[in-house]
Amino acid sequence: VRQAVMNHSIRRVGMILGLLVLLLMVNVNIQQVFMAGETRDRPGNQRTVLEEYDRERGPILVGSDPVARSIPTDDQYKYLRRYSAGPLYAPATGFYSALYGATGIERTENDVLAGTSDLFLVDRLQQLLSGRESKGGAVGLTLNAAAQKAAFEGLSGKVGSVTAIDPSTGAILAMASSPSYDPNLLSTHDLAASQKAYEKLESDPNKPLLNRPLVSNPPPGSTFKLVTTAAALESGRFTPTTIVPGPASYKLPGTSVELKNWQGTACGPGGKTTLTNALAVSCNSAFAWLGNQLGQDALRAQAEKFGFNMSFTVPMRSATSRYPTGLDDAQTAMSAIGQFDVTATTLQMAMVGAAIGNNGITMNPYLVKEIRGADLQILQTASPSQFATALSPANAKAEMGMMVDVVENGTGSNARIPGVEVGGKTGTAETGPGRPAVAWFVAVAPGDSAKVAVAVCIENAGGRSEISGNGLAAPIAKNVIEAVLASQ
Repeated sequence: VRQAVMNHSIRRVGMILGLLVLLLMVNVNIQQVFMAGETRDRPGNQRTVLEEYDRERGPILVGSDPVARSIPTDDQYKYLRRYSAGPLYAPATGFYSALYGATGIERTENDVLAGTSDLFLVDRLQQLLSGRESKGGAVGLTLNAAAQKAAFEGLSGKVGSVTAIDPSTGAILAMASSPSYDPNLLSTHDLAASQKAYEKLESDPNKPLLNRPLVSNPPPGSTFKLVTTAAALESGRFTPTTIVPGPASYKLPGTSVELKNWQGTACGPGGKTTLTNALAVSCNSAFAWLGNQLGQDALRAQAEKFGFNMSFTVPMRSATSRYPTGLDDAQTAMSAIGQFDVTATTLQMAMVGAAIGNNGITMNPYLVKEIRGADLQILQTASPSQFATALSPANAKAEMGMMVDVVENGTGSNARIPGVEVGGKTGTAETGPGRPAVAWFVAVAPGDSAKVAVAVCIENAGGRSEISGNGLAAPIAKNVIEAVLASQ
């Protein structure tokens, strides 16, 4: 009996050990087969990091200028990643760190920069056969150097972002964030210094590591009136000359709340005005009324044709700019002026302006212009693509004319450029009790043949009227437009 019990126990132990061996084999196969890529690409994987540092990483180019490149060293990491303009291009390049992995283009285009992309299969074979040192490929960006500099310098001392787009293609011409950071502090091979720099950046309340053009999405304020205007024109019920109510205040339906105009007065004689003048003077009462006339569904559908409620991969992934659902009439009125739960990135608002300037066509935004081999020969070029038709060509032209009137006769006077027809829209949004207002400006130029659309957002604006959008944000947009036009 004792022997039988012992044999039974041995069999049980054997079965348990066999099961453990089986589970171990399953786990090994999962790790080595199914999760190999994820494990290899995990930030901070030192084996992968050392392997990649063994070869020269390809440059990130703006025009012909390598804004990120690798230089040889004499330490365990054979190459050091250097960023020639530091904070200027940080929102685009990101950083490449032995300690913290990679962000931005350094991360999304890692297989190109590291030379492991299938695009380089022939090149890798040639390098192997010839005994040449393995090198990564180059990534050419769509950024316009002059426009990027104008945007970055305009944001100096402010918290905010600027995004500029080529309306006809969707190419991102400028992507600036403030405050920014110096990627060189994180790419250093002095890991203690890298950790200290990273922890300091992480603890900064102004969040310099945040890629504001793509992910910061406060309320767009009155710049959203461009979307409401588009919905009105597309409805067929309104034209630029349609007379609309513009009293000093508008009672939000179902409430006792009076929504006042920023200037405190009516927007026209007898409390009435044209739709064109309502946009020019940024008349809250007119657009709140208009929002209720159109309804939440029409406003949401129009917003989505510009890209709201979608995330875009440029190739970094953008935050979703939102137009909410389930609104009552009061919330719809507030949403029509870019408040309540409406949110937007500067990427999104630049797309709105770009679509208006592009005969009503919204293009997919993109940041990578081309992929080059280690010899800098072009292997792949971006193909612009259409996202949606936001307006008819006739309505886009009409709204462009209304935006020009904003700059020439309305709240956007600081965006005027002699000899250039500039369309624009100011905006100021409240973000919560005790928090500073956000100042916005969206601009498109030239009005008759748009070459650039710009969105500027200043998050620490302080002022609560349209004056802050014109005073703080419009001059930056003007400088970016001038930089783009001067380079063409």
